[in-house]
Amino acid sequence: MNGIEKITARIETDAKAEVAEILREAEEKAAAIREQYKAQAQAEAKAAAAAGREAAQRQAERLESAAQMEAKKRLLAAKQACLNKAFDKAQEKLLALDEGEYAQLLAKTAVKASKTGREEIILNAKDRERVGPQVVAWANTLLAEAAAPKAAEKAGKVGGKAGAVLSAVVTGANALLQGTAQLTLAQDTREMAGGLMLRDGNVEVNCAFETQLRVLREEMAAQVAEILFS
Repeated sequence: MNGIEKITARIETDAKAEVAEILREAEEKAAAIREQYKAQAQAEAKAAAAAGREAAQRQAERLESAAQMEAKKRLLAAKQACLNKAFDKAQEKLLALDEGEYAQLLAKTAVKASKTGREEIILNAKDRERVGPQVVAWANTLLAEAAAPKAAEKAGKVGGKAGAVLSAVVTGANALLQGTAQLTLAQDTREMAGGLMLRDGNVEVNCAFETQLRVLREEMAAQVAEILFS
């Protein structure tokens, strides 16, 4: 082998070695890049999984909160229904009283609400026909007795039928002198479940059962709820 061939062979050998080195370095770099992207992909996948778990947790918390809110709403609605039923039942019992008890209740209601003893008692059409005069008579008797309790008591000591008559006369006369016990039955009626209204000129006092129970409910709702749900 002459000198040129040796040089050529050396160049070829060096070139092959250089190519091999370049290929080795390239493969090492490629492997490093593959590992880098693999690690990045794994990290991103892990982060996505964690984000997914967090999102799922947040969704579960939202659902739990919504469920608790719905449960509270339903419980409140159930309590409200119980209160409604309790007061509806109270009104039913009032309206179911026998005629005598019912008339007495209306008479006492009128006396309690009366300011002058000269008001008109307004009832619904059914009650006016059924117990109207009876209510007015009892209410006036109660007002008269309240106006002259001592005079009636002294007259009653006479005894017997005469004492009773005298007591009534004295009581009634004293009530007339004081301008009380002059309630009258109004000619007109009102739409209401039960109870009455008192009218003195243009002034009216609403003693309808539904109105009284509504006011009572507002005053006693907390107490009733405590009894029912404690």
